[in-house]
Amino acid sequence: MAITGAIFDCDGTLMDSMPMWREVTLGLLAQNGVADPERVFEETEVVPLDAMCELLHARYGVQKTGGQLLEEFGQMAREGYRSKVSLIDGCLDLLRQLRAAGIPLCVASCTTLRELTFALEAWGIRDYFDHIVDVSTIARGKEHPDIYLAALELLGTPLESTWVFEDSPTGLGSAREAGFPCACVYNEHDGRDRELCRRLSDIFSHGYIDLSLPILQDFERPRAQGHGVLRALVVAGSPAPSSPGLVARLASEADYVVAADRGIDTLRAAGVAPQVFCGDSDSASPEGASWGHEASLVNLDFPSEKYATDLALALESARHEAARQEKRLELCLSCASGGRPDHALGVIGQLLRLSEASPRMVEDDFECRVLSPGGAGAWDLGPRARGCTLSVVALLPQSVCSETGVRWELSHRELPLLGDEGISNVVTSDDARVSCHEGALAVFLMGGDGSTRT
Repeated sequence: MAITGAIFDCDGTLMDSMPMWREVTLGLLAQNGVADPERVFEETEVVPLDAMCELLHARYGVQKTGGQLLEEFGQMAREGYRSKVSLIDGCLDLLRQLRAAGIPLCVASCTTLRELTFALEAWGIRDYFDHIVDVSTIARGKEHPDIYLAALELLGTPLESTWVFEDSPTGLGSAREAGFPCACVYNEHDGRDRELCRRLSDIFSHGYIDLSLPILQDFERPRAQGHGVLRALVVAGSPAPSSPGLVARLASEADYVVAADRGIDTLRAAGVAPQVFCGDSDSASPEGASWGHEASLVNLDFPSEKYATDLALALESARHEAARQEKRLELCLSCASGGRPDHALGVIGQLLRLSEASPRMVEDDFECRVLSPGGAGAWDLGPRARGCTLSVVALLPQSVCSETGVRWELSHRELPLLGDEGISNVVTSDDARVSCHEGALAVFLMGGDGSTRT
């Protein structure tokens, strides 16, 4: 997705200032005899500061006028910005990237303009922003998108490519409802609802750790699918990689190849240049990482201290490309299962979340496909599978399976979640088939005679 403009909230997004505002507000409420300051703070947090001061006078019995309260708030806030807050880690790097790319920026905040300008100047970031908008100049607060629309008008950029950066679900919700792409800058100590923020954002990042200009440009919202299919191969960074021959064959069958960190070494050995090199390069060899940065069309660099795994980021990159091309994604994964049983289980979880993409994991000694009614509902195993071991594991409750052309056939059998009832069957027919009628199944096809069944 092109990014042509950016709108940033200030408190909690650019600056770690929400604890300061809480302290200032609770202190001022207590000094002015307001009963239950905690409750009043929660009720008025999203209200613009000047309106909140008027509300304290009119509704909560504070004797001072709104103007007097606003002046007190301002003095305490300016001192707090000077001595008690800091920039959110990573925000300065992103601001520099955006400005270097010529992208216009605006601050949109509930904090009054005087205090907002003071804070930006005190921390040396005022000059990064072309415009500042505070809610006092807008009729309504951030529960409505008015302030973001006002910022958009000042920027003069298209709504669909102007990103909003927020930490609060209130702002994320109204901006996203208005059509803005949204990035949540989340932290653990401001009490935000993590899952709600995740649902309301296009990109969810702990601080700025998963945000950069290339990542924003790589993102694409899901679109209506056309008639085509994008066959994507993601090569992960397993310490026990697949053979170069297998990877070269899988790449020849793919339209789009993504390397996840050490996967770049396997692709280099296979003589395959990926479209995307994704990750933190902490497991790739120096030679492989250098080659990958040169050979790839797109480099998505992440810090090693991040929350998402390299594989999750690579899978997202494949999904974004399919959305960009308005095609249905068919996903193949390799070099993902070896060396770490915990990683292998996490990989299956990642494939389950992409079950609509008919995902399969292909290694030298086995293939695994996730079947579900919303993706690939069945797998025709083919003549090469005769004599191989077949194992089926239910990934969701109430997963219903049928198996034909195998030693122990099943017909619409509900398998226990993560149970062993479907383990170590044997393919006996050239037209063997596994079907998923409900839920989701992980279906493993492995070499060997399968003469024992556990």
